[in-house]
Amino acid sequence: MIFRRLLVCLSLATFASFFVSASADEAPKPNIVFIMADDLGYADTACYGAPDAKTPNIDRLAAEGLKFTNFYAMSCQCTPSRTAILTGRYPQRAGGMECAIGTGNVGRYDEAIALAAKGELGLPADYAVLAPALKSAGYFNGIFGKWHLGYEPKFNPLEQGFDVFTGFLGGNVEYFDHYETSDLEVYVKGREPIKREGYMTDLITEDAVNFLNQRAAEPDTPFFLYLPHSAPHFPFQGPQDREPKRTSDNWMDGTRLSYVAMLESLDAGVGQVMETLEKNGQAKNTIVIFTSDHGAMPPGLNTPYRDYKSTTFDGGLRVPCLVHWPGVIEPGSVSHQVGTLMDLTASFLHIAGVKPPDEKPLDGIDILSHVIDGKPEIPRTLFWRYRRGDETWWGARDGNLKLVRNQKGDAVEEWLFDLSDDPTETNTVAGERPEEYGKIQRELLKWEQEVRPWR
Repeated sequence: MIFRRLLVCLSLATFASFFVSASADEAPKPNIVFIMADDLGYADTACYGAPDAKTPNIDRLAAEGLKFTNFYAMSCQCTPSRTAILTGRYPQRAGGMECAIGTGNVGRYDEAIALAAKGELGLPADYAVLAPALKSAGYFNGIFGKWHLGYEPKFNPLEQGFDVFTGFLGGNVEYFDHYETSDLEVYVKGREPIKREGYMTDLITEDAVNFLNQRAAEPDTPFFLYLPHSAPHFPFQGPQDREPKRTSDNWMDGTRLSYVAMLESLDAGVGQVMETLEKNGQAKNTIVIFTSDHGAMPPGLNTPYRDYKSTTFDGGLRVPCLVHWPGVIEPGSVSHQVGTLMDLTASFLHIAGVKPPDEKPLDGIDILSHVIDGKPEIPRTLFWRYRRGDETWWGARDGNLKLVRNQKGDAVEEWLFDLSDDPTETNTVAGERPEEYGKIQRELLKWEQEVRPWR
């Protein structure tokens, strides 16, 4: 076994009618810092193979903690992955959230368009599980950065279990002027629009450091710090690229050189967070997780996996995931266990000693306990669906078999891959293995019926 056993047992005890929380006489609950990059490719950091980006602080998380090699987002776009994290469930259950909400609060497929017309395009507060559950266990919750789960005030993070929020409501902003290409005021503190000077990555880091310093004054209150960075999502602007991105015409223009500068700025921010935790004496009782919401678009790197963001090939879905937990995780650990972002939700609730309400059981598993306890790798059955306009992408993984389907209008393509000997999804085996092909098709159809939206 490559892991140290947990030194503290987080037993569960009965709590009220909505959540179950741990008893007060336990050892202090661990703090949780969850850093999520935006559109970061699987191979965009040095510890995952980037040939050009220097990311020593992110690499340190791998060297001193756990590196997952087989980790998935729950979508190939931003909004659905974030929905999965905050609900711990497939994003399809929420309705209208399986495509990124468009700039200016625009729905991008039929279900989302209908919700937007009614002012309902976003994650309803009563669907949220993660932050409310942690709050019920005594955690103080902060979020700084990208929200992308609804522009309407009723979808604000402060309505969903977070105590403090500074960030932007949509999917992207200009890194220096902090606007998006709609007319909406999207950069807010709490609920009110704000104006600030500075590079967005630096401002998110500044807010995180201030939060950690403030929490150091109340060491008996555990905290959850959610840092959904904007980098390296377009517009592609490094810290020195101060020429304004004024229109949507140049919003996605960029070079790998600028992209790497964005990555290295993000890495510096991770370093400042780690340094602050250590300075404040918080590091020993804090778990730090670093990941991405899905795969990259060019000029990002998803090597060796096929394709990019907005497809259900592994290049659109595989993400890095690093876990740093002093005294619990053996430095330099590596796990090939298949995991997902919504598994982290289950793990965070277990760490806090809480469980979700019975009427909303999680779709993920407690991945961290599974790996830390040294349990053998288990096969997973996972599903994806992404819709935009008249195009739909599906994915299904059952053990080492992976089904990918794309439909655009009336044109349909479908592939079956054996990832055990074809991880780059190059050669379909659908014709060679008809029984397994039929089985995974039926599983996907059954899943679609099971995750029909609640609204």
